[in-house]
Amino acid sequence: MTDATHNLSSPRNTGTRTYRLPIWSDANWIVRIALLIGLILIVTALAAPWVAPFDPNAQSLISRLRPPIGFERYKDGFYFGTDELGRDIFSRCIYGLRLTFALALAGAVIGLLIGGTLGLMAGIIGGVFEEVIMGLVDAQIAIPFTLIALLILAVMGSSLDVMILVLGVYGWEQYTRIVRGEVKKLIQMPFVEAARAAGATPLRIAVRHILPNVVSPIVVQFTLNFSNIVILESTLSFLGLGVQPPTATLGSMVGIGRDYLPTAPWIVLAPAMVILLLTFAVQILGDWLRDKADVRLRSR
Repeated sequence: MTDATHNLSSPRNTGTRTYRLPIWSDANWIVRIALLIGLILIVTALAAPWVAPFDPNAQSLISRLRPPIGFERYKDGFYFGTDELGRDIFSRCIYGLRLTFALALAGAVIGLLIGGTLGLMAGIIGGVFEEVIMGLVDAQIAIPFTLIALLILAVMGSSLDVMILVLGVYGWEQYTRIVRGEVKKLIQMPFVEAARAAGATPLRIAVRHILPNVVSPIVVQFTLNFSNIVILESTLSFLGLGVQPPTATLGSMVGIGRDYLPTAPWIVLAPAMVILLLTFAVQILGDWLRDKADVRLRSR
């Protein structure tokens, strides 16, 4: 009777379940910090029109070069200070984050689609097609991409569409080399040979048996490429070839603020810190997603 009463009162018989969020519960403290930073940055970028206290392009020369909060001559409401034209740096960082994130994401996705598709096709088809693709990869690697970007921007201009094209072309050869190498290795594995013997089409073999095994290196390369694209956009904006003023990107803010670094360092430090946080979150989350997406690690 006592055992029956104990069993009836046991929590396992109450019908209640304890739910948990796998992304949060399975992550260590560094990944959790990166996840929180990433969520804050994304939400802030998406809600820029409601979060930013001022128009990012509104000028007030009487308020130019005001320091951030906590310093003398701080002006109420301008938490990160103002730039050389009296524009609110906090508002410009928020809008710049949204545009920089969109450009980097679009460029990384385009590079992944181009490079991943060519690498997959080169590894499966082989022959002359593979030689041509790898020849293009070698040519791309041999030429510094900055020169290619400068040439494209000089010929086609510095519009937003051209910037997306330039950033999308960046890094495709790395995807191609990685995916092609993984495919050449996997295509000799017994499970692929068995699928081929069973009559599976090349498309089914690629989607069903090869792609799940190349997700891990692709995720790593995507995070690296994303961070590098942020730096590339900053470099091009630093040279005056990125998105043109008065539109704010994090890179252009750093480039413009370099002339005022000795007297007004906050103009550079604020957007540079946002770039640092963004790349940190992407890198840490990318490594964590790599481990989660690797079917070889899950099978152990």
